[in-house]
Amino acid sequence: MTKQASEKRTEKSRTDMNRRDFLRLSGLATAGVIAAACGGGQTAAPAAAPSGGEAAGGAAAPAEGAAQRLKDVPRERTLIVMWAGTDGQFTDVGLANGYATGSKNGHRAVLGAFEPLFYYSAFADEVIPWLATDAQYNDDYTELTVKIREGVEWSDGTPFTANDVAFTLQMLKDNEPFLRDSTAIKAWVESTEVVDDLTVVIKFYEPRPRFLFDKLYGKFDTGIWWVPAHIFKDVDEIQGFGFYDLEKGWPVVTGPYNVVDWTPQQQTMDRRDDWWAAKIGFAELPEIERIIVIPWTSEERASQLMILNEIDSSLDLRATTISQVVAQNPAVITHTGRELPYGYIDWWPTSFWFNCDEPPFNDPNVRWAVSYTIDRQQMLDVALEGSGILTELPFPYYPPLMPYIEATKPLLEQYPTNEHNLDKAAERMRAAGYEKDSEGFWVKDGQRVEASIVGGAIFNDIGPVLAEQLRRGGFEAEYITPADAGTRRSDGTAKISLFGHGGSIADPFDTLDMYTSKYYRPTGEPAQFFSRYRNPEYDAILEEMASMRPDPDDPQYMDLYLAAIEIYLRDLIDCPIQQWLHRIPMNTTYWTNWPTQDNNYVNGAFWHQTVGLILHNLKATQA
Repeated sequence: MTKQASEKRTEKSRTDMNRRDFLRLSGLATAGVIAAACGGGQTAAPAAAPSGGEAAGGAAAPAEGAAQRLKDVPRERTLIVMWAGTDGQFTDVGLANGYATGSKNGHRAVLGAFEPLFYYSAFADEVIPWLATDAQYNDDYTELTVKIREGVEWSDGTPFTANDVAFTLQMLKDNEPFLRDSTAIKAWVESTEVVDDLTVVIKFYEPRPRFLFDKLYGKFDTGIWWVPAHIFKDVDEIQGFGFYDLEKGWPVVTGPYNVVDWTPQQQTMDRRDDWWAAKIGFAELPEIERIIVIPWTSEERASQLMILNEIDSSLDLRATTISQVVAQNPAVITHTGRELPYGYIDWWPTSFWFNCDEPPFNDPNVRWAVSYTIDRQQMLDVALEGSGILTELPFPYYPPLMPYIEATKPLLEQYPTNEHNLDKAAERMRAAGYEKDSEGFWVKDGQRVEASIVGGAIFNDIGPVLAEQLRRGGFEAEYITPADAGTRRSDGTAKISLFGHGGSIADPFDTLDMYTSKYYRPTGEPAQFFSRYRNPEYDAILEEMASMRPDPDDPQYMDLYLAAIEIYLRDLIDCPIQQWLHRIPMNTTYWTNWPTQDNNYVNGAFWHQTVGLILHNLKATQA
């Protein structure tokens, strides 16, 4: 919007407008409109090829020489999904070690290759022992004994044993903070003892009653990735080890699929008919014989391929996109079938994450001013056609968490995180020492508040709207999606990040723990969680919670939660925006028995740790 246009509008009219006016005046267009699928734009991929020797479902042809080694697999036995990648290219080809620097896909893109000790479905509220058969705490939760399933093997025939579990935990401790989960493991795990091949005892410094659920259950994006000790013991630099060499049979995995071809254009996994679970009669081989992953390019491209039945699933689509895909292909369903909102509440509620260690966002007044400035309902109306769900807290609205959320309501009256109020924003900014300059921007010591929002393609619907709201409220804001967004979040150079929480599912501790100072690193150094908030009082509360079994009916535990969440709200460590809805398209042309609200065996994100449950449940439509 031009300066002249903005000067003609009052403070109220700049913020109180409908969707059409907002888009017209700001020059923004809602992301995710699939004009290409409606008759313009890119040309669709050719129809799916019947065998592995040709391009399949919009995927690229195999690399030179790969066609000779790939077996023939018909399309109706092939699952084709689209996700990851950058601009239609995988940039981490050959990084099958999920702990390697630069690995974006790692254990997740090698679908069905890596398995957890236990699966946990939050939607079915079910624990499924997998690589392990049992886990028991001692009386004071300072030791956890894990029993490994007999007969589990790595893909090279080496038994999976308690030694692999102990080795992985020690590897994480030795490489803190650079490996996923390493900070928590080093802080919590004192030692591991291998009793025998099928028994390992994990000893903790203090009682850790939630360690089993948090780290040993594969769910959403959590659960430790186990490595083969017989290979990794000879690796000097874990972060530099790609673990990909087809001649050596790498990666070595426990799952029913492994990589047979990997190029920047696609990744191909074939079923291992010698999979351990089938050999010992624990589980049947999945019906899917081949998985092809093609890299993400755009919503338009994903929508085209889905409408033309060239892919079976993709990353979740934006609200305005998936409604058109469903309308144009009767074979496409979503979590809610073919009805709104076309998705489910994920465990990833979205917030503005601030770098709380750097000016100006080290001041809670400025953080609160940002929150009061944004109009969340307008964001829903403009960007999501009103189909989203706002959130007052950084927790997903799951049944086990609702007692805590209900208990927080009195505090939310005092700290109204969803309130849009420019007067309160101004009051907070003035308390922080700011005044507006002649162009309406907040200024202190001659410097405007630089409030660029670092996001990603998945936020291209709401991100521009939020940035425009901040600009109208006096912050020098823009929405950017740099290629190194992940690095900027991790090292703190992004002062505001639009991002989610992969934390609480059944207990508020997991999200609240993200803000403890054990994850603090100075700006410029990578951090697992990137608020960079430090508060000894808050740390002490969370440490006491960590030693207790979570129970909303326990007055002591609830009091600790309320004390912690009051600090979070008072300081507004991050700024809640919305519940994240996974609007995942699932094509029934070739595969049925997808997870839905009427078939709720697991959440539908195939890039989560529970992908194995989806792969084992999918059935061929043309059986």
